[in-house]
Amino acid sequence: MKWLLAATANLIVLAQRTCATNSQQSIHEFSAETWTVTNEYGNITVPGSYPSQVHLDLNHAGVITSPYYGLNEFNLRWIAAQNWTYTSKPIKNLRKDGTTSSHLVFDGLDTYTTITFCNKIVGTADNQFRQWYFDVTDVLEQCPDQEPVLSLNFGSVPRIINALNASSSETWPSISVYAYEYPNRHFVRKEQNDFGWDWSPAFVPTGPWRDGRIVQLQKRVQAYQLNTAIDVYRKGQVNNFAPDQSQPWIVNASVDFIGILPKNSQLRAVITDVSDESKVLYSGEMENVSSSNMTITGSISIDCDKPKLWWPRDMGSQNLYKIKVFVPSTCGTTPILTTEKRIGFRTILLDVGNVTNAQISRGYKPGNNWHFEINGHEFYSKGANMVPPDAFWPRVSKGSMNNLFESVEAQNFNMLRVWSSGAYLPDFIYDIADERGVLLWSEFEFGDSLYPDDPAFLQNVVGEVTYNVRRINHHPSLACWVGGNELENLMLPLTYQAAPDGLNYFVGQYEDLFITTIFKTLVANSRSISYTPSSGNNGFTNIDFSLPVPMVQRYNNKTAGEMYGDTEFYNYDTSISFNISKYPVGRFSTEFGFPSMPSLETWKQVLDDQDLHFNSSTITLRNHHYPPNSLATDNYANGTKGLAEMTLGVERYYPAPNKKDPIGNFSSWCHATQLFQADFYKNQIQFYRHGSGMPERQLGSLLWQLNDVWQAPSWAAIEYDGRWKVLPYVVRNAYKHITVSPLWDYEHGELELWVTSDLWERVSGTVSLSWVDLRGKPITDNAGMPTSLDFQVEAINSTRIVRTNMRDVTLPDMKDALLLLSLKASGHLPNGDEMIEFSHENHFIPVWPKDLKLVDPGLKISYNQESGKFDVEATKAVSLYTWLHHSEDVSGFFDDNAFILLPGQKKEVDFKVQHDTDIAWMKDITIQSLWDLTTE
Repeated sequence: MKWLLAATANLIVLAQRTCATNSQQSIHEFSAETWTVTNEYGNITVPGSYPSQVHLDLNHAGVITSPYYGLNEFNLRWIAAQNWTYTSKPIKNLRKDGTTSSHLVFDGLDTYTTITFCNKIVGTADNQFRQWYFDVTDVLEQCPDQEPVLSLNFGSVPRIINALNASSSETWPSISVYAYEYPNRHFVRKEQNDFGWDWSPAFVPTGPWRDGRIVQLQKRVQAYQLNTAIDVYRKGQVNNFAPDQSQPWIVNASVDFIGILPKNSQLRAVITDVSDESKVLYSGEMENVSSSNMTITGSISIDCDKPKLWWPRDMGSQNLYKIKVFVPSTCGTTPILTTEKRIGFRTILLDVGNVTNAQISRGYKPGNNWHFEINGHEFYSKGANMVPPDAFWPRVSKGSMNNLFESVEAQNFNMLRVWSSGAYLPDFIYDIADERGVLLWSEFEFGDSLYPDDPAFLQNVVGEVTYNVRRINHHPSLACWVGGNELENLMLPLTYQAAPDGLNYFVGQYEDLFITTIFKTLVANSRSISYTPSSGNNGFTNIDFSLPVPMVQRYNNKTAGEMYGDTEFYNYDTSISFNISKYPVGRFSTEFGFPSMPSLETWKQVLDDQDLHFNSSTITLRNHHYPPNSLATDNYANGTKGLAEMTLGVERYYPAPNKKDPIGNFSSWCHATQLFQADFYKNQIQFYRHGSGMPERQLGSLLWQLNDVWQAPSWAAIEYDGRWKVLPYVVRNAYKHITVSPLWDYEHGELELWVTSDLWERVSGTVSLSWVDLRGKPITDNAGMPTSLDFQVEAINSTRIVRTNMRDVTLPDMKDALLLLSLKASGHLPNGDEMIEFSHENHFIPVWPKDLKLVDPGLKISYNQESGKFDVEATKAVSLYTWLHHSEDVSGFFDDNAFILLPGQKKEVDFKVQHDTDIAWMKDITIQSLWDLTTE
């Protein structure tokens, strides 16, 4: 009996020891290690960082100047042409006691990587967008050195993809892959604009671009969370279809891990209100728990109305909850596996299905929808397309992204399209969007190309899609997933034109990748999110998972008189830029735009003074519109063509600068291109928004593009360092909730005034109309038009309040006339109880600005120390496009700019400071108007 008691006591002690070591998980972050970077020839070795990319480390070491300086895009191509190795110093304090399992975990390796640990190759990576992990337990235990070394060899991506192309049996028409600069980008799962785009440089960076670590676990009793998928949806909800809002919520949690969990492990969850964690929404065991060797999954049900809903900005509150999911210990208080996320309870639908009979009865043109619904409500999507904020992602900080989203909110956006062919956003950017209520239309990283369809490529894509869908799905700001950019309505038609005999083959490849593979992978990991295979398409006719291709696309199977899909609009013939009859009529405008120059201050960050003129060789070559479609470094013809389009846009409509001071003249030209860009976008936004009340039921417009990746001519509204162009100031006014807008058919003299509302209730109000001359004097009898008009506009709709012809407007001189429009209305924001006074100011000029009989407005500006704002006044005449300009010593934006001032009118303007380096920056604020564009 004594021996039995002793054996039992030993087992109890062993169990206690096992439980006691349960919390001794050891994580060694690679960012805490010391690294060197060496090229393949061994003649360059510099200190390295982690995470990082080679260009950044070479620049930090002084081997190269800033990659963005001058023509370094060309001068630094030797970096991408070589292999580079990141090597750690010996890594200390790793356990090698036989009771520990050891794992290398990489959140991002860019891109072709050979991983060597303890002088042994332990794995390879070939996808920038995946998490990679390797069990190195045996390697470490047999490591001859006391302290092992980790080595990451990054292969030259251009060399590797050229070799893949040479060995490929695929024969796509050349038009099927937009090359931009480096060829063969479609073979590699890497940020596609790294190889050049019509707004992006082609640096092809490489390196450990996201965090990594060594994880050590006690064998048999510990696990480490790799990734977590939290799916919040209504009971019975399925992808791409409207859920029943009366059903309870299902919260499904699925945790990917390495290590070992005890047999029959349970999952528990605790959900608390982020704003008050004492408020517990749920605490208890999860149901339907199942596990495999690397995933454990469970779900819970929550009463329909118990959680507070998450809403986009201006549609309700951004209510967030914290969910903690854990596997409890079998003998102790420390969980074996724990993960925490922030979630929101919302449903979001991208409806691209067939228009219903009920919609037709409400005035919709039949065909296919293309709009979003939040928590069962249609809404108007207002926003822009977001491109990567830097060519080198390790430089992107939470601070800079907070500033960017502050600008997004200030422009009255509720949505950004996270453009494909960049990179999947890190979680901290989705966190910012969750907090600010900005929806993120997200895309898989494919664009402007056909892609391989071989099994190895598809399997790689499955891993990529699985990881990122699971990683991002818990964010309530996630609006949808889209397969890629411009695939269905651009690349397939171009391919068909080039190779009509191969249509079925190329469509088959497209469907296999973007529907059969990606859609099925998405559905296997989320029920809460919608999917469409391409940013431009005509919707689907049916979804049936019993079919080989489960989503049946409409393609060009159209019916006369019906309407399908979203639109894009790019037309660089500036003679028709303001011709509204040339704009596309569709359900949703996904992209539209025109490039402009950045400001002088932004150019000075990367150019010497001798390059600061409009057609300098450096500026011409930094202009990637139009791209060389090769690695040529003499793209003067295409670059000049793009600059000429901007020049013509100014000369056709605005006073053309011709100042004696060359740099001052260059600055004025940059500003003038921004004026054209802003007016062009404004005209389109007004046109698209009025479509919400037309048979097309147009419910969204996203301008191209929000931000810039570097300092160069582009479509961006916000320059690389965050400086606002003219465009954001104009857009924020055009995207107010209730607007009055002129639609001018100048070819026939027809003028219409429309009131548009994106509120969810009927609204009534008044529009005041005032015709004045350019000295601010009222025109007799208001030119024969009424001085005010009452209106009523339905929810998310528009109504016409004026239709006239300019020949019936009694103006003494159309070149000396300006119509001022002022709207007042009262109403409620969606889900809001407070009555709000809405206002909007707009104007109409019956000739092009260059033809106006401009008068010096006599502008004055002063800084009011007491209010902390700027006082602006026009003392002589009307000031058009009144522009406040800040120096490089401060970053931020004004609360109004590019506005109209009447003589004697004083205006108070505030400035939102995001960063300043000079406390006296206020004295450097300058002011100008259209009059000053050509004056010294």
